[in-house]
Amino acid sequence: MSKILVIEDEAAIRRVLIKIISEENEAYKVEEADNGLDGLEKIKDHDYDLVLCDIKMPKMDGVEVLEKAKIVKPEIPFVMISGHGDLDTAVNTMRLGAFDYISKPPDLNRLLNTVRNALDRKVLVVENKRLKKKVSKNYEMIGESDAIIHIKHLIEKVATTDARVLITGPNGTGKELVAHWLHEKSDRSKLSLIEVNCAAIPSELIESELFGHVKGSFTGANKDRAGKFEAANNGTIFLDEIGDMSLSAQAKVLRALQENKIQRVGSDRDIKVNVRIIAATNKDLKKEIKEGRFREDLYHRLAVILINVPALNNRRDDIPLLIEYFTKKIAAEQGVPKKEFSSQAIALLQDYDWTGNIRELRNVVERLIILGEQEISVADVNLFASK
Repeated sequence: MSKILVIEDEAAIRRVLIKIISEENEAYKVEEADNGLDGLEKIKDHDYDLVLCDIKMPKMDGVEVLEKAKIVKPEIPFVMISGHGDLDTAVNTMRLGAFDYISKPPDLNRLLNTVRNALDRKVLVVENKRLKKKVSKNYEMIGESDAIIHIKHLIEKVATTDARVLITGPNGTGKELVAHWLHEKSDRSKLSLIEVNCAAIPSELIESELFGHVKGSFTGANKDRAGKFEAANNGTIFLDEIGDMSLSAQAKVLRALQENKIQRVGSDRDIKVNVRIIAATNKDLKKEIKEGRFREDLYHRLAVILINVPALNNRRDDIPLLIEYFTKKIAAEQGVPKKEFSSQAIALLQDYDWTGNIRELRNVVERLIILGEQEISVADVNLFASK
């Protein structure tokens, strides 16, 4: 059942609107308010699928109702009701987020079409939000420690913006997972997440990899080639281990951030790009700045939001959850029955010094599943998980 609120101070108009909508579909439950202030309170207290709101009303006009309602319930579609002299204002409310407007007296067909379309839009918005909350099972973030909960809350706040994020933390802690969560929960999730491991690309090739090149620009450039920034246009680019990027490439990345333009190697033609940048590093970039290996201006451009992923040794309470997750995943991948870990074996693994972090833990769990008994014991851990 769809819940619709009609906010209208003229009783006759209000009755007409309610009658038309109610008779159109028995599944429509229509409520009413005769002024803007009461209407806003109803919106705050109840969940509506659609609001029809007059513009000129006592106590609070419709424009103010729309603005305040969009803060507390941004997903509710608003259809503004305008008198002849309110048309310019009605058009302006579209810029404030109104779905549409109808004129007084309401035309039957126009009103019903607008109501149906607005309700359909609400369903799509809700479904889209639901899908964005689902992150691929390949990139689940496992843990209930304070640090992991804090990271998840940060992701929820930041993901739907275009704010640049710098993810820090030791190797193997899951910085890539954070980047994937940020992308998959963002408005860019239907487009590509392009990953670049800056540490794995030779310094003389990093600029070509990022920005592309034109034929003949260097030895081996046999044809024009687009770079990662172009591939990520309207999506997200993840620059992993950005602390290993050359200063020359850093300067070009900075320009891309400042001007939303790039140039292929060997070309002077600007190419516009709309890319959200997420970067990650295991280095102390402030130290790198002091030693002249990283640009301070680029750091401040990238580090709008900082997310630090802690070492596994600093979140030992999550180890039992990670063991359970990896056990199920690896057993499925290997096509073998799932094995259990004894509580003593888990306690022993919690005491290990995990210098390789989660990546190392996964390898140890896989080794134990393949080589250990049906129940992984302390003896199995001592035999197969020793460093």
